Amino acid sequence: MRRIITLLTDFGTKDYFVAEMKAVILSINPNVEIVDITHEVEKYNILNASFILACAYKWFPKGTVHVVVVDPGVGTKRRAIVVESKNYYFVGPDNGVLMMASLRDGIKRVVEITNKKYMLERISTTFHGRDIFAPVAAYISKGVDLSDIGREINDYIVPEFVEPQIVDKRTIIGKIIHIDSFGNLITNIDRSILDKLNVSYGHHLEVRLRNKVIRVPFLPSYGYVKKGEFLALIDSEDFLEIAVNQGNASKILNAKINDTIEVQIVE
Repeated sequence: MRRIITLLTDFGTKDYFVAEMKAVILSINPNVEIVDITHEVEKYNILNASFILACAYKWFPKGTVHVVVVDPGVGTKRRAIVVESKNYYFVGPDNGVLMMASLRDGIKRVVEITNKKYMLERISTTFHGRDIFAPVAAYISKGVDLSDIGREINDYIVPEFVEPQIVDKRTIIGKIIHIDSFGNLITNIDRSILDKLNVSYGHHLEVRLRNKVIRVPFLPSYGYVKKGEFLALIDSEDFLEIAVNQGNASKILNAKINDTIEVQIVE
């Protein structure tokens, strides 16, 4: 079976970093296919990388190994981990960057990478992407079991932005996790949560954000309201989005990424 390894980093493409990771992977498994998700994550931005991974991971074939290197804590005591989910493997630092995608797919186990057999012989303090994550991903793609890579852990980091809080049957508290180029506000509240609360198209939501309160209809797409009007919808990645038809919701509401948002079902 063909195996795929994806790479998602904040390295950019000007330097040699991505090429060296690919070289390590192909030296261990020359038959693997490497796919670049992006290397243009905002520098050190774990939330930005988490969102991109949560959007992209699920479109790949089952068994794909996703490697994420957005790692401001590289060389410190932060752990290196592998997450095995229902359909995929995620390799990267234990700083929460893997958790949004992993939890959405369903975590089976998380392993701390400890077996030096699956790392490069010389491990730098500043490039674990090449020296630890790349070789581990390559060995996983060859069928090495996670139990041989390290010990299972349960105290892995899950950032606040990963999972919204369901306060009651009418209220959800979440985070703005992305603002797209149109100014649409993407939240960490997904379709499954709204389904649990029996929210359907035609309902109205009261949205509290940065001391502002707006009442918006929940509708299938932008064109269901007039130009300049607010609405809420489920976007193409199954996240709840607050938008303005042919307008910029982020500017109107002065919203920022990582802002807390409260959504209440009013009717």
